[in-house]
Amino acid sequence: MTRRLILGLLGALLTVGALPAAAATFRWASASDVASLDPYSRDETLQLSLLGNVYEPLIRRGRDLRLEPALATGWRQVAPLVWRFELRPNVRFQDGTAFTAADVVFSYRRAIGDGSKIHLALSAIRDVRAVDAQTVDIVTATPDPLLPEEIVRWNIMSAAWCQAHGVEQVTDAATADGYAADHANGTGPFAVESRVAGKETVFVSNPSWWGKSAGNVDRAIFQPIADNAARLAALTASTVDMIVSVPPEDIGSLMQTPGVHVVQTASTRTILLGFRHVRVVKSPYHPARTNPLADRRVRAAFAQAIDENTIATAVMRGLATPAGLIVGPGVRGFDPALNQRPEYDPAAARRLLAAAGYPNGFALIMDCPNDRYRNDAAICVAVAANLAKIGVRVTLLAQPRSQFFTKLLDPVRGSDFYLIGWRPANDDALDALINLAATRSDSLHTGAFNFGGYSNPALDALIAHARRESLGKGRAALLRAALAIVKDDVAYIPLHQLDVVWAVRNNVAVVQRGDDTFALRDVRMK
Repeated sequence: MTRRLILGLLGALLTVGALPAAAATFRWASASDVASLDPYSRDETLQLSLLGNVYEPLIRRGRDLRLEPALATGWRQVAPLVWRFELRPNVRFQDGTAFTAADVVFSYRRAIGDGSKIHLALSAIRDVRAVDAQTVDIVTATPDPLLPEEIVRWNIMSAAWCQAHGVEQVTDAATADGYAADHANGTGPFAVESRVAGKETVFVSNPSWWGKSAGNVDRAIFQPIADNAARLAALTASTVDMIVSVPPEDIGSLMQTPGVHVVQTASTRTILLGFRHVRVVKSPYHPARTNPLADRRVRAAFAQAIDENTIATAVMRGLATPAGLIVGPGVRGFDPALNQRPEYDPAAARRLLAAAGYPNGFALIMDCPNDRYRNDAAICVAVAANLAKIGVRVTLLAQPRSQFFTKLLDPVRGSDFYLIGWRPANDDALDALINLAATRSDSLHTGAFNFGGYSNPALDALIAHARRESLGKGRAALLRAALAIVKDDVAYIPLHQLDVVWAVRNNVAVVQRGDDTFALRDVRMK
């Protein structure tokens, strides 16, 4: 167990001590807002975390990230291709409508339909059937031992509510057009009272929730505050009670600020650099051109030119662990022997570029969010400076997350070179492999976040085999071999795993999880 993980666990224990249970209002801020309140419009941590207070899945993760019952009280495999879920009785949506198996069936259809960004989480499912009002069968295309872990981010919606408000299909997060973009109706511990996009979202406790809250918050206000100084000022002035986007350079001063404490723990998120892999780029935005990044030698040169150890210590202030794989420790398939980064060697990188036909380097645009991951824009500045030393002239385009992801998701524009983070939805490397590295295929539900068009038939075969393989040494070996291919091909350049860091007022107790999600039901205030 690492020192940071120990400190994080201790911090979590210290912040959940016994406090008075009087109802309270809690205010917290992040660097950016969510794109929409539609739970299927983005498969992205901040949005899923925020909406996880309102909507619920069949199975959720507890404080220790282990699976626990939510809208399903039990589940089991009743046939090689069939998982049966017993639904929690006497549950109602926040508008008073009873929750039944029909809502699960409807939610499946909606979540795999047009506009859904979470359909990949359900890619193993062939059908969802109502056995009776309190029982559903989930039928998989092939035997899937990981199904319970794969559906934890699939929140259930009310069929009647969606039909009444004309949102049977997913609201487009880019336009935020539709009733579900700024209204919500879940079964969870909190309901949305009001929302002004870009300003604040107000939550109130749901008195009819089936569960028991460990906290005492009955009203919560979420505010996006993009400016770092303004966000810190709001915390020190008690305008907000917690901030979840803490600049590393301010952690030291926050630790010395009266009335404030910092909590941190090891995260499962890996920060990566991605590439466009197609050899010839055709686009209405510019003439057809040869893409140097399609050459493995160029990508390998980039990997050797980037001084990640300095980025982790200087840019991230020690709150990151350098990574050599697209997944980190604790994920099935991870192998410490594979996790070694290429040696930082600009001279060797120049030789690789020359061998690939670029002795004088070349120019490219790097796309980067400036409000999504901790110090994201600063990381990109450091990467650009490293690449300049080998003759690669980088024009950095750092944008707010909404614009950044809109460009990456655009099949015509896309991006040549970009920074992205990935947090596995479960403790298995298959999640990252399917999403990031498998050949993009709508029919196979693979490669949804493979923005660069990477494709390797040998890797696809291993992924297909791993999807059918039961838990055990054989599965771990398949995943390790697949991760080795991704590394050897330099399909991505892993940079580091981030620590989760929050700053909290001393009168507030929170529970910090390694998956960077945040549950209002755990917040207690004096």
